[in-house]
Amino acid sequence: MPEFIDDNDFGGYFEAFEHTAWRLETRRGYASDRASEKFHRWSESGVLPDDSHRPWCRNVRRQTAAGKRIERVRLVDTPLTPEQRYLLAGAKANNAAGEDIRTLRRDEADRLGLGSEDFWLFDACRALVLHFDKADEYLGAELVTDPARVVRFCRLRDAAWHFANPREALVTEAE
Repeated sequence: MPEFIDDNDFGGYFEAFEHTAWRLETRRGYASDRASEKFHRWSESGVLPDDSHRPWCRNVRRQTAAGKRIERVRLVDTPLTPEQRYLLAGAKANNAAGEDIRTLRRDEADRLGLGSEDFWLFDACRALVLHFDKADEYLGAELVTDPARVVRFCRLRDAAWHFANPREALVTEAE
């Protein structure tokens, strides 16, 4: 079992990075989303409230205004799962704040050998690997600083980013 960082330290990585924070998001859905009232309201109405004031978006605006990049590639299925449609709808606020969220079809990710590790990569020198159980429950984040593993994450980032499409390419499908 990997050693997890203290969950209270997780947010600090998004304050302390110097240049880039990049994520490969591989889950088909997250238990925390499915359990949220926001997800249930969206499931019923298809509408998400404007939440561009939430702490994540405020930090994205602050970091990108300082010249830093926050990017993510989200793997998506054909057809999109309800959770993926929800995340795609919610990404509008993240994109507006300055985070560049792109999508990559799972079959293309499989062809590229991207694997299933869900992780954040910071400044190409450390990573947080997010661990989940089979029910998509978050277990914790493992800090990775081993150069060989970090280089592998950099290669995965480069391949995923090269083939990923802007979020807007899937918006019509998600609605």
